Amino acid sequence: MYQTGLVLEGGGMKGVYSSGVLDFFLDKGLEFSSCYGVSAGACSLCSFLSKQRGRAYHTNVDYLEDKNYCSLYSLLKTGDLFGADMCYYQIPEKLNPYDYETFEKYQGKFYSVVTNIETGCPEYIPIKDMHTDIEAIRASASLPLVSRNVKIGDKLYLDGGISDAIPLRKSMEDGNRKNVVVMTKEVGYRRQPSSGVSLIRMRYRKYPKVYELMKDRHNAYNNTLDFLNEEVEKGTVFLIQPKEKSDVGRIEKDRDKPKALYEEGYKEASECYEELLKFLED
Repeated sequence: MYQTGLVLEGGGMKGVYSSGVLDFFLDKGLEFSSCYGVSAGACSLCSFLSKQRGRAYHTNVDYLEDKNYCSLYSLLKTGDLFGADMCYYQIPEKLNPYDYETFEKYQGKFYSVVTNIETGCPEYIPIKDMHTDIEAIRASASLPLVSRNVKIGDKLYLDGGISDAIPLRKSMEDGNRKNVVVMTKEVGYRRQPSSGVSLIRMRYRKYPKVYELMKDRHNAYNNTLDFLNEEVEKGTVFLIQPKEKSDVGRIEKDRDKPKALYEEGYKEASECYEELLKFLED
């Protein structure tokens, strides 16, 4: 196991790129001492840490036509575009069983990044038991406007990407001097101001921090990109990201598109493997 942080951002269905990267890591037996996942990144890490090759990809694409998985029906019926019961209980318990035993053998640390909607601050919830901590994964992937607030203890949470889309700084604060970052945004990407902040303001009027975060999200994200690129230049971060912009939507129904993006992630990870090994072993 490498004493290195592994940091994954979210991106909805674009997260299949990260799934391809992680499956390549599984094929090469790469393990990391600390893992930080945001939204789709947290979901992908679940299957990576249980060493179930291909599972993250299949849980993304195998149920696209099921109205209980991702649909307007699910949104109207439950308040979640992605049906929480199906995604976090039916799939891991019945449809594509999760290997809880292998996950429990992981000797490192795994954090799901969530946003406390009352304070507006990111929180990094340690995932130690996938049975009891699954709500932290759900919270990390609960997008504003199309998801219910997720209550854990006496706190309410939403998508971790609102407050810390790429938790590199947190990993460094935790003592990880080297970090591998897997992004779903392409080379040269810069986030633009959100067009839906007025809806956010109305929906979360009881939680004004959500509006403040979303209004300034592009600035915070681009600031993190600048910091990330500085660390890449210093040699403390190894970055893997798509070379070209993908046409996979955040919610994608065309199976061929995520399949191609998954294969791209695997291919690009394989192409930089020797360079990655040198980074990890220096």
